[in-house]
Amino acid sequence: MDSTLAKLDASAFLQVWQHFDKADNGYIQGKELEEFFRHVVKKLGISGKLAEEKVQHLRERLMSTSGIGADGRLQIEELATMILPEEENFLLLFRRETPLDSSVEFMRIWRNYDADSSGYISAVELKSFLQDLFQQHQKVITSAKLEEYTDAMMKMFDKNQDGRLDLNDLARILSLKENFLLKFEMDACSQEDRKRDFEKIFAHYDVSKTGALEGPEVDGFVKDMMELVKPNLSGADLDKFRRILLGHCDINGDGKIQKNELALCLGLKLSP
Repeated sequence: MDSTLAKLDASAFLQVWQHFDKADNGYIQGKELEEFFRHVVKKLGISGKLAEEKVQHLRERLMSTSGIGADGRLQIEELATMILPEEENFLLLFRRETPLDSSVEFMRIWRNYDADSSGYISAVELKSFLQDLFQQHQKVITSAKLEEYTDAMMKMFDKNQDGRLDLNDLARILSLKENFLLKFEMDACSQEDRKRDFEKIFAHYDVSKTGALEGPEVDGFVKDMMELVKPNLSGADLDKFRRILLGHCDINGDGKIQKNELALCLGLKLSP
């Protein structure tokens, strides 16, 4: 593995891939290969003469190992295997099969398996977790494939070999889409702009459309909010910040955060 390419992760690779494979077919045309490699090299911060040398090196390496099919297409698996470290290659292909739409979706499943709020799930729980995730996306998976995914994840991410994975491990494995709150700069807007953004934010996390955040909706909001200032949030961190948020915002003590309650916490006064 080229030492420069070792810095490339699955997320960056996928961003470049999606730029070329807009139809999400799982392949690109061979004629796009050099431009694809230029985008990859640019992602790594390489420019000038060295960038072109890297592009040519990648193209020659691909041709010597697999090459372009008779139909002129190049599959994502071929490029991922060639370019990415083993761990990131596995992540990339898994992410394509099981995209997650939001932190609320992730937290709903997580809570089913971390019932005691220990902040970890075991290998056995992970297997059930993954099976539910595939079912949620109407995808059929064989028992053998499920075992393969479970074993691979434990080997790659259970660094201390204690048979457990934490919240942050799974968030990375399952590739949550970009933190929804990154789209907004609440402190940099006028009051009217803040109200407009608040409506969008609340609607995003109020998945059940009840007018209140509850259960995994609160979890999802807390996770995204706290990760803006504390990356790599643990399960214990999440529970701590959840209690703090409810303590400040749950004015009527019903265990939920009503829309007007969250608005007051954020210093907003909504129109009647």
